[in-house]
Amino acid sequence: MERSLVLVKPDGVQRGLVGEVVARLERRGLRLVAAKFLAVSQELAETHYAIHKGKPFYEGLIAYITSAPVMAMVWEGPNAVAAIRQTMGATRPTEAAPGSLRHDFALEVGRNLTHASDSAENGEKEVALWFKPEELVDWTREVDRWVFEK
Repeated sequence: MERSLVLVKPDGVQRGLVGEVVARLERRGLRLVAAKFLAVSQELAETHYAIHKGKPFYEGLIAYITSAPVMAMVWEGPNAVAAIRQTMGATRPTEAAPGSLRHDFALEVGRNLTHASDSAENGEKEVALWFKPEELVDWTREVDRWVFEK
């Protein structure tokens, strides 16, 4: 069972799209195991985006993610990373598949609504960065046997 961090970034929060993101991931069959609404600190932003440090867009990225609240969530399921990224759509909204969140609601890469872990390994790292172990809820839905094969 994979886990992924999902962020509804400041533009998604400001546009009232948190519910849309949650609804699409729930309808997809993924299970929510943690969520919190927060203002991202400078320290958390810099740690999360450390891989981009030194790139021309880094400072703008930090300023953007700390500019307004985000909804941080952990979702799980079989192949969760791939399913979530498919639901979100390509990073560049104009390249996103029709029906994806970014295709339906975004126009520019700098305002692409969401973040989702890009691998199961990064999912584990990002979840640990954004959430304490006690904030994750291990639970089973009655519908899981109709969604998950195992």
